[in-house]
Amino acid sequence: MRVFVAIDLPEFVRSELVHLQNTLPIGRPVPEENLHLTLSFLGEQRDKAIEEIHAALSDIRAPVFDLQLVGVGSFDQRKQQVIYADVARCQQLLELEQRITRSLRTAGVEFQKRRFRPHVTLSRLASLMSASETHNLHERLANILAFRASPFEVKSFQLFQSTLTPDGALHEVLANYELESG
Repeated sequence: MRVFVAIDLPEFVRSELVHLQNTLPIGRPVPEENLHLTLSFLGEQRDKAIEEIHAALSDIRAPVFDLQLVGVGSFDQRKQQVIYADVARCQQLLELEQRITRSLRTAGVEFQKRRFRPHVTLSRLASLMSASETHNLHERLANILAFRASPFEVKSFQLFQSTLTPDGALHEVLANYELESG
């Protein structure tokens, strides 16, 4: 089973991101129901490992915090270009990601650790672009760099299953983990 840990976005933030996607010049937009902020991509895992992941995530204690998406950018991911909404600096988000990583590693879950760059993927381009195409993209993105989504409270994070299909990925929440308020 292909799984990842993420923050599912509130409906009003998703609506703002869909509006932003409609102003983007190029790419294949991520469907509204798939917009999320990945905390840890765990890849293919066996059923036994899913149980260990769930147990490890269930033990995490972290406070509720506020988050805001601000600005847009692009980067190369594997063999394609990704356009994303950036995340305002948030120490509590970084600490939550670190707790998740430590907890999963302590539980013996194997996954490739990548440098955490919090973002919400908005659109994917079919292939990597040339230097001049990248420059043109950045010029077009400059018009929407001032994007600011409404702030929202992060009250939980989720374990998702991702099923790849010819029409794109289908995401399903397997478990929800509440954060501590107050």
